[in-house]
Parts: sequence; C-alpha cells; structure tokens
Amino acid sequence: QVQLVESGGGLVQPGDSLRLSCTASAQSFSSRAMGWFRQGPGKEREFVAAISGGGATLYADSVKGRCTISRDIAKNTVYLQMNSLKPEDTAVYFCSVRSFSAASALERKYDYWGQGTEVTVSS
Repeated sequence: QVQLVESGGGLVQPGDSLRLSCTASAQSFSSRAMGWFRQGPGKEREFVAAISGGGATLYADSVKGRCTISRDIAKNTVYLQMNSLKPEDTAVYFCSVRSFSAASALERKYDYWGQGTEVTVSS
C-alpha cells in the first residue's frame, strides 16, 4: 500500500506562486510515474502535470509555462511549482502514483491518491 501526503496549499492572490509537495511511502517510488490532478468547485477532476520514472514531464495546456513538476528521489517527494496563479487555478490538488514508469494524463492510469491540498487564488 502506498501512502501519499500532500502539503503546500493555501490562500494566495492572483499572480502569486505556490509550491505543492507530495511525499510517498513507496519503496520503489523512484521508478514510478507521479501525477498532479485538481478538482475545482463544481468541476470534474482534471490532469495538471505528471513526471515519469525517468524524469520526462507532461503538462495540461492550461498550466503549461506556469507550472513545473519535479521530484526528489532521495526524499520520495514530488513537487508542483505554480507561478502566475489565476483564480481559475482554485482547486483541491491531488497527488497520485502509478505502478508503472510512464507518465500519463489519464486519471484511470493512477493507482494511489493522496487526500488533496486546497489552493485558493483570490484577491
């Protein structure tokens, strides 16, 4: 069983930055793809970014150029750096992990999920 714990959410103003963190308990974390998804108020959960076991990255068009996903293998942690935040980025952000190395934008490809961390962008 893999446990994921997200942190770093909060209330920020438009244009601000945030860095979300997700620490995994998996022993084979380094070989697995990790993803970030989000669910805004009244919306379906959607893909944000993913990183493969080899470090290749995928981004949703809505965040491309504003967000960077990265991982620290030694700390079993994946990060999502979000810059130039917009009110439409307001959502609960979820970390997820696959049992495979390849990154994916598909929610159904991920096997384990964290509880989420809330991000609110408002002036």
